[in-house]
Amino acid sequence: MKQTKSNTGNKITKLFNIKYPIIQAGMIWNSGWKLASAASNSGILGLIGAGSMYPEVLREHIQKCKKATNKPFGVNVPMLYPNITEIMDIIVEEGVKIVFTSAGNPKTWTKWLQDKGITVVHVVSSVKFALKAQDAGVDAIVAEGFEAGGHNGRDETTTLTLIPMVKEQLQIPLIAAGGIATGKAMLACMVLGADAVQVGSRFVASNESSAHDGFKQVVVDAKEGDTQLTLKELAPVRLIKNKFYNELQELYKTAPTPEQLKELLGRARAKRGMFEGDLEDGELEIGQIAGLIHEIKSVKDIVEEMVSEFEEAKASVSCL
Repeated sequence: MKQTKSNTGNKITKLFNIKYPIIQAGMIWNSGWKLASAASNSGILGLIGAGSMYPEVLREHIQKCKKATNKPFGVNVPMLYPNITEIMDIIVEEGVKIVFTSAGNPKTWTKWLQDKGITVVHVVSSVKFALKAQDAGVDAIVAEGFEAGGHNGRDETTTLTLIPMVKEQLQIPLIAAGGIATGKAMLACMVLGADAVQVGSRFVASNESSAHDGFKQVVVDAKEGDTQLTLKELAPVRLIKNKFYNELQELYKTAPTPEQLKELLGRARAKRGMFEGDLEDGELEIGQIAGLIHEIKSVKDIVEEMVSEFEEAKASVSCL
């Protein structure tokens, strides 16, 4: 494929010392060391998703990632993780210099990590939480619209709306997430005020993703309307509609309690679906943008196509 010269450098590329302002999202059961290292080797920031890893498993992935790339990479850490202290200690011990935190109060760990020379980014779904993260001293924000896959904001604010509203009040670098899988979407987010984009679903359908091949094919086959945000009473999550999803909808007809929802959800359902390939009874988390993902490709090809399309779209817009 023809390479295009990129002039996408900005404060995010400088902050992370990367070539392109693209972050590969840290996703449970999808983003192990193979995906993160391939992303970093392609000129973007790769993230290992710690949310699905026991502490020593995370250590193994970090060590393998360090051997597979000499470029910067980071770890995404949901702060509600039960072994959070052990996870943070491992990150420091292994010399990881970038941490994306989510699902918790950024004040809890930001200064502790920064005091150890680590750059901290926090993921939010609203202006209110973006400002709280800024007040906590984080180095950058990921603002994620509700188009995104996986766990999501309760307010259902779309990326198109969220990014300019956060940008209006934010003083630190802003990364857009939710519904981004193409160079044109990347350009749109940056026009709205983002300094970079975080991409999740597109990298699920990559050769290097740790997702089950069956789940990857479901993502490729997905059409508009095939995902839905549900389980708001517990933690809002966007899922592919399958047998488990249909069972949820039947339960909702009975006005269930949170305890009844938890009973149906059970344990390890996300692992069963995305990692082990149970496409009927598993929890299949993916974004609305799956409807635009038509092929499983290498991370290198995905990045090259995004950057090329970004540059071509930017050139065409400048000619208007």
